[in-house]
Amino acid sequence: MQLFYSRDITETTQEFTFSREESKHISKVLRKKEGDKLHITNGIGLQCIGSIIFSSPNKCMIRIEHSAIIPPRDYKLHLVVAPTKMNDRYEWFLEKATEIGIDEITPIICDHSERKVIKVERYERIVQSAMKQSLQYHLPKLNPAIHFSDFIQMDYTGQLFIAHCEKTKKQSLKEVMRPAQDCTILIGPEGDFSTPEITSALSKKYIPVTLGDHRLRTETAAVAAVHSFTFINS
Repeated sequence: MQLFYSRDITETTQEFTFSREESKHISKVLRKKEGDKLHITNGIGLQCIGSIIFSSPNKCMIRIEHSAIIPPRDYKLHLVVAPTKMNDRYEWFLEKATEIGIDEITPIICDHSERKVIKVERYERIVQSAMKQSLQYHLPKLNPAIHFSDFIQMDYTGQLFIAHCEKTKKQSLKEVMRPAQDCTILIGPEGDFSTPEITSALSKKYIPVTLGDHRLRTETAAVAAVHSFTFINS
């Protein structure tokens, strides 16, 4: 099974034309032809099966034959992760986190951040591709980058955690995380969160946690956090 994505399909859509780029991929690369079935989602839970009624590199049209709504889970995981110095490492995190299962991602600019500009459009394409590859029907929400000082003023419900490397009292994430609850986890840059940032997070009721005995790269720590959440809720 191969999953295609278009945010423009709705429950009432009867016929649909893919973009020129996607049409070329379907017709020329995958060699799909009239009568072939496609599985499609709009990234917000819609599951569609359609038949190709016209196929060319410039225009691929389908007729929707079946649709259903896949409900989201009752709880959400929000990872707030500082961009890495090497952009490909952050892209790896986005791909793997989406495959494992995540609901929302916020790039956060910290005092020790070496990368402060991100490529939102490229990140969105990576998340979309990972969603399709892992056959999921809910596209994670990718937020614009935000500075730590602005983010920490926002109010979030559920479990709140900050993973940092300072030699202070911390609990193991897997021991304090509770299943079936919303969860927000902060992961800092290569140089870690600054002491004022950690103090600020603690004042907002974020619980300091560790992800293990070893010091992890930012992207590794983020993927480990996603895996812990998925494991606890499985």
